[in-house]
Amino acid sequence: MALHRYFIWSDVMRLLMDQIGERQGWKVESTSQAGIRLFHFMSYWYAGLYVVIEGWRELGLHDDVIDELLESPHVKLLRRYRNGAFHYQRKYFDDRFMDFMKPGAPAWIRSVRHEFSRWFLAYTNQNKGKGKR
Repeated sequence: MALHRYFIWSDVMRLLMDQIGERQGWKVESTSQAGIRLFHFMSYWYAGLYVVIEGWRELGLHDDVIDELLESPHVKLLRRYRNGAFHYQRKYFDDRFMDFMKPGAPAWIRSVRHEFSRWFLAYTNQNKGKGKR
């Protein structure tokens, strides 16, 4: 399934972000090399995960837990974040980035990622040997 590719691409960015965060004890200065790399990987993860949400909707896929998570106002903010990441912004701390940095957003995006992972694993296990990809 092509959508899985986008999930994997975004999840690699999450893994790289988590490696830096864990190595630094999640205490990094935004201007340090580690802080800049952390922001880089986080931005690409966030933007990539929005592409998965976009594909999910375009394909008309459904899952009760995922669909409920996607009713959150965080989805609109994540779309804006993706736009900020992939379309030049003059302002370094553009509102497209900062608006998503609200309480609850990090836990929400990790929940979305977890539920997509669960769904893709179940889908893959259900369709083993059926020639579907």
